[in-house]
Amino acid sequence: MKILYAFQGTGNGHIARAQEIIPILKKYASVDTLISGHQSQLTIDSPIDFYHKGISLLYNKTGGISYKKIITDNNFLEALKTIREIELKQYDLIINDYEPLTGWACKLRKLKMLELSHQASMSFKETPKPAKKDFLGELVLKYYVPSRYRIGFHFESYHPQIKKPVIRRKIRNLHPDKKGFYIVYLPSFSDENITKVLKQIPVEWKVFSKYTKLHDRTGNVEIFPIDELHFLECFQNCEGILCNAGFEGPAEALFMDKKLFVIPIHNQYEQECNACALDNMGIMNSKILEVHEIRNWVVTDQHLQVQYPDDIEDIIVNDVLTF
Repeated sequence: MKILYAFQGTGNGHIARAQEIIPILKKYASVDTLISGHQSQLTIDSPIDFYHKGISLLYNKTGGISYKKIITDNNFLEALKTIREIELKQYDLIINDYEPLTGWACKLRKLKMLELSHQASMSFKETPKPAKKDFLGELVLKYYVPSRYRIGFHFESYHPQIKKPVIRRKIRNLHPDKKGFYIVYLPSFSDENITKVLKQIPVEWKVFSKYTKLHDRTGNVEIFPIDELHFLECFQNCEGILCNAGFEGPAEALFMDKKLFVIPIHNQYEQECNACALDNMGIMNSKILEVHEIRNWVVTDQHLQVQYPDDIEDIIVNDVLTF
């Protein structure tokens, strides 16, 4: 059996999931890997067979999607050319984790494809969403990667085709402790905006930033360049994490029983849906980076016990390879 596993390189969640799924697939089949996108801070452990720049969502420094950057910094003609030319007929199974080039290539050629992603869970009516629907956001979720067959991942199993999060081995092997400090990963905000707010809240903050290459400190706020090993060490020992309302990061925080506060990226409907789901679970969130709400979160005792089983190989064998 020959498989193509195509995944999105925008954001860290897709790569974190790929780190677990690709080695399992390779136990049962011959696997080629394809990645598109260029906004992740994680690296993939497995060799990549095909890399394309693709189409990435891009952000401004105040926490919102920048439509100007999306238009100017993405090469749409190159993406269309890739969709037309990409070779897919040699594969017995195409698995897609929110990767648009192979998604559209399969649709245009009427090839069967299984979407295996967090975004796939958004297509089920049982998945929590804000009361106020975002028409453009719904269109993006539906058509960014067009697919008929879906298995989704979410914080809870809202539907039989929605599985609980894939927690990577690097997280499962940690030994959680709480040493009083908080970590921050808000790549949609500038370091200046983050520091301005957090220095008003008298606890120790460790900010991981894609904007810096050097360690810096301003009062109680330390800023570090992205380093996965250092991040995991801090993650293991922190009291809580302040982050955007993505999926894998918050899921890992819940798994580790860490306090969690999320800020959805402005105009990013998927993150607004994630924040809605987390709010239903009792997790604090805000639309803005604001001193009063974060200070309240710091002094609030949060404990939410979740059960995220190590069952991804069972899902691959029983649900994916039998597709």
